[in-house]
Amino acid sequence: MTPTALPSPLRTRIKMCGFTREADVDAAVALGADAIGFVLYAKSPRAVSPQRAAELARRLPPFVTPVLLFVNEDTLKIRASCALLTGATVQFHGDESPADCLAACAPEQRPYLRAARIPLGAAGGNFDLLKFVQDYSQAQAILLDTQVEGFGGGGHAFNWSLLPKNVNAHLVLSGGLTAANVTDGIRQVRPRCQTLAVDVSSGIEVPRHKGIKSPQRMAEFVAAVRQADQLLYTK
Repeated sequence: MTPTALPSPLRTRIKMCGFTREADVDAAVALGADAIGFVLYAKSPRAVSPQRAAELARRLPPFVTPVLLFVNEDTLKIRASCALLTGATVQFHGDESPADCLAACAPEQRPYLRAARIPLGAAGGNFDLLKFVQDYSQAQAILLDTQVEGFGGGGHAFNWSLLPKNVNAHLVLSGGLTAANVTDGIRQVRPRCQTLAVDVSSGIEVPRHKGIKSPQRMAEFVAAVRQADQLLYTK
């Protein structure tokens, strides 16, 4: 039986990230991904060039958003990359200050996400998310990722239960998400914020092949997100 359609404000948006191949982009779109992420960070095993990101993004239909991920990149290079994808959202995943984000995005009023890197274990409770949200109040959403060596969640999930109870922001939950744990992540985090989206990369990949997505894992992830929505909103 087809699940009952939910009002759009209640549907958890899905961003899939780290794409390098046409077939994977097409599969994600067919499964209903809302946003497709391209990593423009040369040190990442999932890195693509701005030109390659633009080539892959041309496959996206209307209302599926390309997202360009940068880590401590030069402002002019960010603007040049974005010029190739006029409809893209920017994701800042390094140590960028609020001023850095605005310098790159404000001239074109381009929307951006700002990643907050939450420490693993009990230390996650010491991260001042409320201050972070206030500092980056111009961001379209705050993306919650796990702090590990380097940048990116490394396939690890932080302790969601340590997040503040009331966060006045749109949040994107990331870091170690898979079909097995995303339902619980949505259940725990959704009541704490204005709206919640989820972001997945390694959790939808072919094991030991970074940047190569598994259609089966993508389908399982989407199904788990939709199940979480049904559980939350149709009680």
